[in-house]
Amino acid sequence: MTPAPGIWLVREDGEALGAVLAARLHGTVYRPWLQPGMAQKTQFAASYRLHAQWVMVAASGIAVRFLDGLPTDKHSDPAVVVLDEAGRHAVALLGGHEGGANALAYRVANAVGAAPVVTTATEALKPLCIGIGCRKGVSMERIGAAVMQALNSAGVAGQYCMDQVREIATVDLKAEEPGLLAFCREHGVPLRVLSRATLAARPWVSAPSDWVRQNVGLDGVCEPCALVASPRGALLVPKMSLDGVAVAVVVDKWMEI
Repeated sequence: MTPAPGIWLVREDGEALGAVLAARLHGTVYRPWLQPGMAQKTQFAASYRLHAQWVMVAASGIAVRFLDGLPTDKHSDPAVVVLDEAGRHAVALLGGHEGGANALAYRVANAVGAAPVVTTATEALKPLCIGIGCRKGVSMERIGAAVMQALNSAGVAGQYCMDQVREIATVDLKAEEPGLLAFCREHGVPLRVLSRATLAARPWVSAPSDWVRQNVGLDGVCEPCALVASPRGALLVPKMSLDGVAVAVVVDKWMEI
């Protein structure tokens, strides 16, 4: 079961974000300014072990100072994700793998439309992002078959596999698609949800789809999703469709910078 995080607001200015996070992540909001006689750092230290995961709506510097002296072991420390008050970046700060902060960063990002920031080494070495669009109710198996077809078409046989996929991206209309969620869980790959407005701002597609235009309001889904998820990447596999699932693959080109 996914833990319900504590949501620590450092200022009243974070109330709007706190309300969205509480509703979508089923978390508990903390408002330390209601206890003006006790320093926020002291309050946070007293609450630190009450939750297995924390979202701090604050600057990263504040979060680092609040955490000073609290972490003891990566296998038992709570996960901490920092979200700036503008809701732009959800940073997995502490407990990336063991505590689940990497996954929490994606949950937070998807909840408020932020960009997830994950810095653990294993994710940094994964060069692929996959964009997926699919018909309603498509099964995990059909999604898997389409993804494998796309990966097998790239480069030489066996060159690319799911172990090299950093994230899967889709449009907000598919955020709760059961088959897509199950596929991501099966392979341990986070799902990044992008709004239609974000995708419309980068509308390039190799082959516009009338069906997608009529039903989603975009020329395409999988290619823009993959390109937005990996902004410095290059299209490795243009849109490929199989049995109601469209897949595009982008490879990160950071090593060529």
